[in-house]
Amino acid sequence: MIKNKHNTISLVLVLVFGFVLFFIGTDGFSAYTAETARVKQLIDDKPKFPDVTLEDSNGRKYSISEFEDKYVFITFLYTSCTTVCPELEYNMKQVYDKVPNKFLGKDIVFLSISFDPERDDPATLNKYKDFFKSDGETWRMARVPNQEELDQLLKAFGVIVIPDEYGNFAHNSAFYLVDPKGSLVNVMDYKEINATAKTVVNLLENGTEE
Repeated sequence: MIKNKHNTISLVLVLVFGFVLFFIGTDGFSAYTAETARVKQLIDDKPKFPDVTLEDSNGRKYSISEFEDKYVFITFLYTSCTTVCPELEYNMKQVYDKVPNKFLGKDIVFLSISFDPERDDPATLNKYKDFFKSDGETWRMARVPNQEELDQLLKAFGVIVIPDEYGNFAHNSAFYLVDPKGSLVNVMDYKEINATAKTVVNLLENGTEE
């Protein structure tokens, strides 16, 4: 009887201790995976978009200040990708189509950034953008030609890019939203098209995400 009682108490203590560890380790149950925790940390930190030079599909070169006072809706991709990137850009197109025209180019621009600058030159990006009906203005596709600058940007935004021996990349994917001051303010699931569009439109119309 006493032994059973001790076993019960021990079990309860183990469960409570495990519960506390899980609560702490998942940041109050909000971060169940490494990716979720990474995204939460990015949103909390609000990193600045680094001072890098972008080169778009028209061969124009500029920094993020090109979009000063505008929101910038961003994806990271490489055009040779045959798996997640086409879906990522297709979903971006659907979000783009849900944003009222009055905001496009004036209050927000869409920007797809290649992390494969050697192959994704302006001519390649120009062909790729046509697949998704990007106009090259309110939705631009660009690369960061300087590898050091590109690495700095990927690191700042928590984009993981791992090359393989066949010229492909393993990478994470998301929608990234930069505010008019150049700070990352949201990272959204690229598969949640309607929820993302609602967040963006509410922000543009009301100044809030709700």
